[in-house]
Amino acid sequence: MNFRENIRSSLHSIFSHKVRTSLTLIGITIGVMAVILMFSTIYGIKNLIAKNMEGIGWNNSIMIVPSTGEESDNNRTSKFYSVKRKAKPLTLSDYIALRKLDTIKETYGMIESWERNRSGRGKRWTQLRGTNVSFFQNKSYPIKDGRFFNAFEDSYAAKVCIIGYYYAKDHFPSGNALDKEVIVGKNSFKVIGILDEDNLNKKGFNFNSWERKRDLNAIYIPLSTASQYLRSNSAVDYIYAQSKDAESYHKMKNDITHLLLAKHKMAHDFTFNDIGAEMLKVTKEIEDMMKKWSITLMIIAGISLFVGGIGLFSTLLISISERMMEIGIRKSIGASERDVFGLFLSESLILSIIAAVQGIFISWVIVTVASSSLDFDFVLPINGVFIGIGFSLFIGFVSGIFPAYKASKIDPIKAIYYLD
Repeated sequence: MNFRENIRSSLHSIFSHKVRTSLTLIGITIGVMAVILMFSTIYGIKNLIAKNMEGIGWNNSIMIVPSTGEESDNNRTSKFYSVKRKAKPLTLSDYIALRKLDTIKETYGMIESWERNRSGRGKRWTQLRGTNVSFFQNKSYPIKDGRFFNAFEDSYAAKVCIIGYYYAKDHFPSGNALDKEVIVGKNSFKVIGILDEDNLNKKGFNFNSWERKRDLNAIYIPLSTASQYLRSNSAVDYIYAQSKDAESYHKMKNDITHLLLAKHKMAHDFTFNDIGAEMLKVTKEIEDMMKKWSITLMIIAGISLFVGGIGLFSTLLISISERMMEIGIRKSIGASERDVFGLFLSESLILSIIAAVQGIFISWVIVTVASSSLDFDFVLPINGVFIGIGFSLFIGFVSGIFPAYKASKIDPIKAIYYLD
């Protein structure tokens, strides 16, 4: 008996008992589905975290802030002498120089000040921030109405501003804030843009929501404007920089260090808040947690597949009794024990393949429906599909060995007269 005949006979037996076959396949189908959905959920969560970390500007990034330099190794101190350098603040010139580095993907300067708001609804303290367009892009703050700063406004200290979503909602409830004057402290600024609401957290997730709400309740002016009207000597409070990827992160940090040391006459009067390093730790912790969840879910899926394998094993044993006449006739006309063994084992493997296909299809339907209804990017992972198929074939092979062996050892004479 050849391989094609085994397949044909197995399919005939399977589809001759549709109800029994369906019940047999449930356990393996659920197991395969559990494996695939487990991988889909884990990949979905990891992608969501990575995407939103990137969206809030946390990945591969550092914050450059002024420092007295007293803790630096460059300030040599001993019991005999002490050399101290006068700290020089970060400046707009430093920021402009950093923008030219090839290893930096995104960078923005920031000046922050609390000023008395003298327009809109009530004279309240409002946070006034000087920055550039990269801040909004890095933080994933889209514009709702109007526009961002243009190159002229950013370079020549134009007195224009962009207001946050919540600031506009609170101070301009009628919704006509564009081209209006906002008086903050001793200065007035023309509104050229209004930020949209927080897209990262409006889906029910909580990614640094408190800080992002504060961002959307502020007023933003060009960095050059803030350095001229809010600070002396073109000082900048801090500079943010983000590398193109994790591989170029340390090179970016070295490039920034060398450039600033050269501009500050080798005075180490700046330091780094290493956000990227902290995020790498957080990412590693998340990955470790996901691995633990993967092991737990794999055990659960394995139990389901094991139960399905027991069902398949029982069904094949029952089918031996039902097909005793067939076994006897096959052997009497020349089928060998190997042929009968291959017939039953192929039936077991075909059942497991059908169960795997059903599990993959049901998983795809669930993933598609969940992605649409939850507005969440679930995926159907290829490695999860292959692992599910592999587990299913393994269960089918193990479950079919003993029934196939038992069927192959049946005496053909006894098999023919089994029902008499």
